[in-house]
Amino acid sequence: MENNSIEMALMEPEEQELVKFIYNFIPAEDRGSLSADDILLVLDLMDDYLEEQSLVRENPETGEMEYLDGEVDETEQLNYVLAAVKEEGRSITGTQIQLIQDAELQFGIEHGYYTEE
Repeated sequence: MENNSIEMALMEPEEQELVKFIYNFIPAEDRGSLSADDILLVLDLMDDYLEEQSLVRENPETGEMEYLDGEVDETEQLNYVLAAVKEEGRSITGTQIQLIQDAELQFGIEHGYYTEE
């Protein structure tokens, strides 16, 4: 994975760790030409979906995003992200998006953000 993305350089270390984790989580045969920017786009779109579903909000005191309790329909989220990716003209596949979703969840479990169900 190329790490020369301007957006990657501006990220906090934990965000960089997440992107690297996701990239390494995806099997080489499924990565294709997937870049750090592609992963960031999918993560942003996943958050956009959560915002539309009222599952995330900005904390007025800290300005940071807070994830609220609720169920995420992963299939609906996948379809939302896939449609947005196609609209952007990117060639990220549904399989790659699903793997990014899975990797983000695994990262969250390993770092204590999520609990396994």
